[in-house]
Amino acid sequence: MKPELLIPANNLEVLKTAVIFGADAVYIGGEAFGLRAKAKNFSPAEMKEGIAFAHAHGAKVHVTVNILAHNYDLEGARQYLEELKEIKPDALIIADPGLFTMAREICPEIEIHVSTQANNTNYMTYLFWHKLGAKRVVSARELSLREIAEIRQHIPDDLEIESFIHGAMCISYSGRCLLSSYFTGRDANHGACTHPCRWKYAVVEEKRPGEYLPVYENERGTYIFNSKDLCMIEHIPEMIRAGINSFKIEGRMKTALYVATVARTYRKAIDDYLESEEKYLANMDWYKSEISKCTYRQFTTGFYFGKPDENTQIYDNNTYINEFIYLGWVEEVTEQGKVLFEQKNKFCVGDEIEIMKPDGTNVSAKVLALETEEGFSVDSCPHSRQRLYATLSVVPEKYDLLRVENPAEQ
Repeated sequence: MKPELLIPANNLEVLKTAVIFGADAVYIGGEAFGLRAKAKNFSPAEMKEGIAFAHAHGAKVHVTVNILAHNYDLEGARQYLEELKEIKPDALIIADPGLFTMAREICPEIEIHVSTQANNTNYMTYLFWHKLGAKRVVSARELSLREIAEIRQHIPDDLEIESFIHGAMCISYSGRCLLSSYFTGRDANHGACTHPCRWKYAVVEEKRPGEYLPVYENERGTYIFNSKDLCMIEHIPEMIRAGINSFKIEGRMKTALYVATVARTYRKAIDDYLESEEKYLANMDWYKSEISKCTYRQFTTGFYFGKPDENTQIYDNNTYINEFIYLGWVEEVTEQGKVLFEQKNKFCVGDEIEIMKPDGTNVSAKVLALETEEGFSVDSCPHSRQRLYATLSVVPEKYDLLRVENPAEQ
């Protein structure tokens, strides 16, 4: 069985990057009714363009409709599902039984995948959703591989299992968090999570207001809810043997550089393993080196090999490790070899940068010249999202990414 590699995207650039760098499918959100309200997300027109691009490259697009709805959401959700019926994504990701029922009525021709937000922790739950017409169920992050394998044994072959293989972990059960709503009024189950699990906490005794006592699980620090990120790059054989059909990367708030890095690395690791286990093991150092070049919070295997312990938390800080800085994405290469890109971070003429290619190679290049779209030469590109032409010592190809090592992490 060849598992699907499912990659997140928050805009068209990231969707195209995900597809070019190895995704079998991409999951995206519209402008409402998904659980990443702060992500840029897709307008109907952008969604149509993204689906057309993915299909032209042999990939699929899944759309999130995975809020836990209140009464006041239902009328808008119905209209949204009617729009999606016309847009024709490959699947809808849904958690709420009410929205599931509406989707089956309005667009029965579109596959429904049951979101991890539905807390899918046993095979009877999978069978329940299958009887209602679900094509796929996303496992709760709290399941072990042994439990997933047992689910696989008890469900029909045509019911697919999707499980997370990489990305941020949530302190609340399958992401159903109430802390954000309690502290800030922004409801995580409506897509507005403020990530309070990354905050620093203290204890206050009720008769001593204003006296903050630091919370130490041990001497290392007070970020007691701050989990390390999931990374299963070393355990693809176990994931496949458990009967998982789709390997899901978390990160619909992430950049194109993050998406390209994880997509390319997991694509190669999966393909290498399916070719031979020896090749997969021989390339392990490369996978681990490459996966560490995107932002992360140190790595853990989560619940897959048993309940997490104190070693899965990060107590002393809530910052990401960020070894590379994203410079831009090659939109076009002119006949003269000039590279059109939209600048994401500042760099200068004379800098040594790296061209990141979908096939797994990284090529060093020097910035020889920069000029505006109007043809004016500049020494640097300090303005975010400015479109420029760059002349490099090595000519890249369309869809390559440009990045540079982060001096702060050296």
